[in-house]
Amino acid sequence: MPKSEVVARLLGGDMLVCTVATNKGQSITLTESSDGLEPVVEGAATLARNKALVDNAWAHAKFTRLKVQLPSEEQQKAAAKRAEAHRDMAEWIAELTDDLTSETEHAWCSDCFALAEHVKTDRPFNQVPAYLCSNCGSPTLPCAGPTCDNMASRGRGPLTMPRFCAEHRHEISGFEKIDNKMASLGDYATFLEYDKVKLSRVTKIIGFSLAGVALAVPATLVAAPAIGGAIGVLISGYTGAAATTTGLAFLGGGAIAAGGLGMAGGTVVLTALGGALGGALSASVTNAYVQEDKSFHIEMLQGGTGTPVIVCNGFLSETARGWGEWKSIVTARYPDSPVYRVHWGARELRHLGLMSGTGAAKVIGGAALQQAAAKAARAAATKIGPLGPLLAVADIVKNPWHVAKNRADKTGVVLADLLARTETESLVLVGHSLGARAMVVAAQALGTKPGGPRVEALHLLGVAIGAKGDWSGLADAVDKGVYNYHSTEDGILKYVYAVAQAGKTAAGLTGFRPAPEKINNIDVTDTVTAHSGYHDNVTLR
Repeated sequence: MPKSEVVARLLGGDMLVCTVATNKGQSITLTESSDGLEPVVEGAATLARNKALVDNAWAHAKFTRLKVQLPSEEQQKAAAKRAEAHRDMAEWIAELTDDLTSETEHAWCSDCFALAEHVKTDRPFNQVPAYLCSNCGSPTLPCAGPTCDNMASRGRGPLTMPRFCAEHRHEISGFEKIDNKMASLGDYATFLEYDKVKLSRVTKIIGFSLAGVALAVPATLVAAPAIGGAIGVLISGYTGAAATTTGLAFLGGGAIAAGGLGMAGGTVVLTALGGALGGALSASVTNAYVQEDKSFHIEMLQGGTGTPVIVCNGFLSETARGWGEWKSIVTARYPDSPVYRVHWGARELRHLGLMSGTGAAKVIGGAALQQAAAKAARAAATKIGPLGPLLAVADIVKNPWHVAKNRADKTGVVLADLLARTETESLVLVGHSLGARAMVVAAQALGTKPGGPRVEALHLLGVAIGAKGDWSGLADAVDKGVYNYHSTEDGILKYVYAVAQAGKTAAGLTGFRPAPEKINNIDVTDTVTAHSGYHDNVTLR
């Protein structure tokens, strides 16, 4: 029998109860509250106030219930695996609480990124020391970096490899600056500069899908439920263990098998992330993204005294640096504004280029594209399941569009985080194609950031995002308006987008539907006859 034990039970068919008991007689009981979200915790104060313990124990209970409720054997096995992982961590933390000493370290925590007291536990002489963070409750230990005063994530059980803090693992650029403000977006590079040399060769990154937006966060899921809790608060509005359960589910991939909401959350779920922009959690997300996308950088195109303008390309871009096709269209509308250009997804956009213009013709041909789009639409109409339309066009779509689309969504979240760190009060976002999609995501996220910079106007040229949906949140995120320049002659959106998105229609083709107040659909079909024709033939409102 382990020194501590965590047991989850279903009473009366569906009432969830979880007990945590240690070898020295401490115990707590977690029972489901009337709303089914936050558990009622009773018992030993030392156990009850440890967030990591309570969160992992309740996550174990939630996944224990899921493993008998989910419809398929595969989903049940996935839930059972998650339940076991959270149980093991909860039992380990409970064991540590039995052996707390009076020795403490005041240091940065690599699990919750807070400056906190870490209480040492009395470990067997042959084990690496273990501490418990007083803020998040996670097991920690001193960083193995020479002269480093930070605490690293310890993990469970005996250790065979040295552990380094989040700074030395390059999971964040620096503890002391994760909440710092920047004078302008031009200072972003300084914020992303690492304060310390990387000592860990392998920085494990896990991905999670947030309403279809694949982000990356440090691999502290089990050891640091504080991260899952932070995400849960943002995407659900819950607090405490209930939030952690939700957040951990999304960290697990967002799939129903992991207890998440899969794609059902939609953009409403995504925009809830705005509350964390400019903080510790989003700093780790931004840092992980920059490590993924080596091409990401922000270039200042001109200075000025007006409202800052940020432009973002999709594919079919003319140049890798400088103004490219943006100068005339932007300076005609915002002559006195500082202008920044976001560069992103070079590899993904290069691969996607094969599906456009002459590249697409060489691969498949225009007529075949039209036939495939029609086939995708028919497949969707037959309701043969969400994978049916994708399988119908698998030979054409492969991965490029979806990979680039997800990269655009990530770019939007990261740009929003960087903008939230500036002292800018308002700004203008302008994007083309998938770059316009990134700007939609950025605007939605910023719209939920209390006290964050406001989006004065959002200009979208041939935006590669679905036309139908609840766009009230996007309308609320802007002060003056969203200006969506769309053309029914845009062949890329008409055919390639329809194929890749299983027959769905892009807002850049027909406009947003429905269009709430402040979303202005501007039909430019008469002047724009190709996906690359917006910059030279559109005047920004």
